Amino acid sequence: MTADGQTMSRTREIDDDLEHASLEAVYEQLDTSSKGLTSVEAQTRIGQYGRNELNDKEVSDLQKFLRFFWGPIAWMIEAAALLSLLMEHWADLTIIMVLLLYNAVSGFWQERKASNALAALKAGLAPKATVLRDGHFSSIDSAEVVPGDVVRIKLGEVVPADVRFIEGDYISIDQSALTGESLPVSKKIGDEGYSGSIAKQGEMHAVVISTGNNTFFGRTASLVAGAGGEASHSQRATTQIGNFLILISVLLCVILVGFEVNQDVVVKHLWQWSDLAAIARMVLVLLIASIPVAMPTVMTVTNSLGAQKLARKKAIVSRLEAIEELAGVDILCSDKTGTLTKNILTLGDPILFDSSTTDDLILAGALASERGSEDAIDKAVCGGLKESKLLDDYQVTRFVPFDPVSKRTEGQVTDPAGKAIRYTKGAPQVIIELCALDDDVKSKAKQTVSDLAAKGLRALGVAESTDDGKIWCFLGILPMLDPPRDDSQQTIARAKAHGLHVKMVTGDDVAIGSEISTQLGMGSHLIAAADMFTRDMDMSHLSDHITGCVEKADGFGRVFPEHKYGIVKALQDRGHIVAMTGDGVNDAPALKQADCGVAVSGATDAARAAADLILTAPGLSTIIEAIDESREIFERIINYILFRVAMTLDIMFVVVLATVFFGFSPLTPIMIILLALLDDIPIITIAYDNTQLPKEPVRWEMRRLLFISSFMGIMAIAQSFGLLLIGMEWLSNSEWQSWIKLNQEQVQTVVFLQIVAGGHLLLFVMRSRASIFRPPWAAMPLFLAIVGTQIFAVLMCGFGWFVTALPWTIIGLVWIYILVWMVVLDVMKLALYYKLAQDQHSM
Repeated sequence: MTADGQTMSRTREIDDDLEHASLEAVYEQLDTSSKGLTSVEAQTRIGQYGRNELNDKEVSDLQKFLRFFWGPIAWMIEAAALLSLLMEHWADLTIIMVLLLYNAVSGFWQERKASNALAALKAGLAPKATVLRDGHFSSIDSAEVVPGDVVRIKLGEVVPADVRFIEGDYISIDQSALTGESLPVSKKIGDEGYSGSIAKQGEMHAVVISTGNNTFFGRTASLVAGAGGEASHSQRATTQIGNFLILISVLLCVILVGFEVNQDVVVKHLWQWSDLAAIARMVLVLLIASIPVAMPTVMTVTNSLGAQKLARKKAIVSRLEAIEELAGVDILCSDKTGTLTKNILTLGDPILFDSSTTDDLILAGALASERGSEDAIDKAVCGGLKESKLLDDYQVTRFVPFDPVSKRTEGQVTDPAGKAIRYTKGAPQVIIELCALDDDVKSKAKQTVSDLAAKGLRALGVAESTDDGKIWCFLGILPMLDPPRDDSQQTIARAKAHGLHVKMVTGDDVAIGSEISTQLGMGSHLIAAADMFTRDMDMSHLSDHITGCVEKADGFGRVFPEHKYGIVKALQDRGHIVAMTGDGVNDAPALKQADCGVAVSGATDAARAAADLILTAPGLSTIIEAIDESREIFERIINYILFRVAMTLDIMFVVVLATVFFGFSPLTPIMIILLALLDDIPIITIAYDNTQLPKEPVRWEMRRLLFISSFMGIMAIAQSFGLLLIGMEWLSNSEWQSWIKLNQEQVQTVVFLQIVAGGHLLLFVMRSRASIFRPPWAAMPLFLAIVGTQIFAVLMCGFGWFVTALPWTIIGLVWIYILVWMVVLDVMKLALYYKLAQDQHSM
């Protein structure tokens, strides 16, 4: 471990100790007191602890941009560009460089839009803080707060650092964005407060125990910075495809160069520098033929068009590769509060004791609440009234707000008859003890509270006093719950139908999460994250036992940011492709680590910045539509790659075989470039193609993918080389020549036309697992693009644009040949898929 790492580890241990130590021990360890620091001491501590801000390593835009010129496919394109430059083939060089730059620019732009997670986390920190320095309070930049400072926090202010409260009556802190707890948490002297949380009620003084990256908030930011560094499945797949084509290309280049050297040196006993140039030209032709130059472009454009369709479905993509990742997701980790539930506390069915009706019980609770308050409990109770105007009949003479000591609120009112009454609501145990209940009633009340807790429901006790608080009458219990969204159960069912296992991950108690999870059909086996994850556990290297427990659980309660990150990592270690939904700062590390992080509607800036997919419609239903769309997009990309690899093999092998057997290249360099353009540019419209929607997650199965594409490539080679053999026979057959005269350059044009037309017909064959003569039919944009390309290719060959002109009769014969082969290829494809399906079922 480095010195910096050891220092941070020691600091973390100290921070953990200070969270639980007595205040006297905190003062002693930080060398401070309730009177705060002096300005000189604070300045010294900035040098010791650093500024109270998040530190991250910035990567320059230039470095990010240059990364897109690195990798197997990029190397192949760059090698072709270099050879074109050395041989002064300017047209080839221009086209290759345009495609290379487009790939880099489009990829860089998409990455740039998604790289601001730490910036968003920084924006969540308090810009100002009120600190006690030199004996008086003053406002300073929160970045200048140091451990040992005493700060004042009041209503509406953001807690500037991790603190321990040392003075004041009480304060209510909303830390839901950090911990996932759905309600503000009341704090008293000695309790801790987290940086980035917001004061909702009250005012207290606190001593700062940690700042910057050492805060709870900062550790979340560190997890975000360290999460998701691995290459995506899509990037790894592209690399494997590139490596496969490079290997084939190198082998064929060695064969080609070896053959030419043997011909020139061994057979002819001649060697000239011009021969070296000729060999280099052949290598260039083969290299250009071997490179799927437009593959990154087609994948980027296909994903971009898919992203536009997702945006219309209220799902914004911030990282294009996430579309393909989402298609393969088999486990969806969902936050509870605000995602599966409404994040609106509501009343359940009131439980009556001395109250005569449920309406009277709710009215009593409302009179013990502050009207117009933003407090979630007060809003829920008042919202339970059938008619809010009933409160107008009562005059509030005094209201005592909630505090963590008494654990209740109290409203002193005058009823319509002028009678003074007191109403109180609060923790059931407190209200029960406040009332003089006999043993049976007290036992019944406590059992009711326990039953509600077992169901994951919070409870409020309500009581009234008509004698100025001397005797209290226990009216009943108001259950409180954050109910599931109206569409959540249906969404979970749809997710299961899509082959997804949904796990709940929540900061709330296990009982609460388990109740919601059971209601939604997600299972009831929720466990507390702390039961599995310890503070000193390395979340990036979890044991098989831990990952097994995570995999078997239906969900997790009492989850902190490190836990969420660890849960996602554990599932990935088990081979799952994981999507994580969330909306708070506490979700950001897991969102970044997940294969596809999904920020739900209303998410914080930090969550949106860390996510790959941002939902702008509430609930999870949008994500199911996004999964459908992503699977269709994935199918289109797979169809393109099957076609592209097969065609690349076709072109490479035909060039080498023709050179070895006939001593000439069947395609000129300009033909190779034209093939890249005519094959790939119209194929961009595959983004609009109709595909069969897979009912299960789809993944990059590289062995299967390369096997199928290689098999179909061999079939395409047989088709192209067969036509070349016919062409070579034509050149030497006097009878055929007397019918239609052909020369070697025209044979090159014949091969060119066959590969252009046959390639697109091969795409029609490969775009569906079913027969080409059965639906789904090609979408109109794809069909028209290909028809337009074929008309252009026929006119090129007929009128001799860029190539040697062909007689129209020959063009017709070539088309008959490839149409027959289209049927042959379709039959071979069906036989192949049938055999693969049989093998899979037998495993």
